[in-house]
Amino acid sequence: MIRVQHDTFKLAQVFTISRGSRTEAKVVTVSVERDGVKGWGECVPYARYGESLDSVTGQIESVPVDITRAELQEALPAGAARNALDCALWDWEAKSKGVPVWELAGIEKPGSLTTAYTLSLDTPEKMREAAAKQAARPLLKIKLGTPEDLPRLRAVREGAPTSRIIVDANEGWEIETFLDIQAELKALGVALVEQPLPAAADEALAGIERLVPICADESCHTSEGLLDLRGKYDVINIKLDKTGGLTEALRLRAIARSEGFGVMVGCMVGSSLAMAPATLVAQGADYVDLDGPLLLAEDRDVPLRYRGSEVLPPEPALWG
Repeated sequence: MIRVQHDTFKLAQVFTISRGSRTEAKVVTVSVERDGVKGWGECVPYARYGESLDSVTGQIESVPVDITRAELQEALPAGAARNALDCALWDWEAKSKGVPVWELAGIEKPGSLTTAYTLSLDTPEKMREAAAKQAARPLLKIKLGTPEDLPRLRAVREGAPTSRIIVDANEGWEIETFLDIQAELKALGVALVEQPLPAAADEALAGIERLVPICADESCHTSEGLLDLRGKYDVINIKLDKTGGLTEALRLRAIARSEGFGVMVGCMVGSSLAMAPATLVAQGADYVDLDGPLLLAEDRDVPLRYRGSEVLPPEPALWG
């Protein structure tokens, strides 16, 4: 039996990126129950990729109730729907066999991770205040992608003088803008720039001088096409809602490493159930951005545990 439901989690505060603002996280929760054992998964439909709660639900409900994880990879395209069901099937298999998912997947036992903490887009003054409140965190991620970005970045650096900073432009710049500000990004101690240009225009990144490493987010979904990113990006951001689940995420990570890409593991704004499988992919990653639950005012009954910016492996009662 496969069941689908829509859940809403209130955010601790308004979260804004260059594409808009939100006050809640709307997710799709999937359960797979067979032989009295139930597995869980979660996804966050993303309008940028043409997804909605209803479209994702329809995709999940279109597959046979007894579908296997291997069959799923062909039955649904990469995206949120396949992610939720893939992770639910991993969870079900682990519980059925009485072994953790990491052991089933043949990967290392997960340990704790240091995650970035995201500051949403706001006025420079408010972003300075937000950065100051989080200044003890070792890694901050800031949302940019507007004509007034440098004042915001300078304000964050003033508020958090010792934190490493990831800048996420969310496809908001043109190549001229990026080239003009790249030197100052470096001077302000930016460790990584995520998706500076629209995915459809990222050929302009090929061969440019790199003062700061560049990470592909919207330009990288699965292992297919990964090699086309060589020369344009130094790092790829693996998100399970893009890869279509843990199965492809682990494959993408292995191929990316073998091809010399750095690895970042990120997330949409979702609950601890969405983050739990990603903690397995994030083991050994160069950058970890699994702060979704830290942005929520409410979470799953058994949430991931955070100690400041340290996220601990999930409890079996949550997932895996």
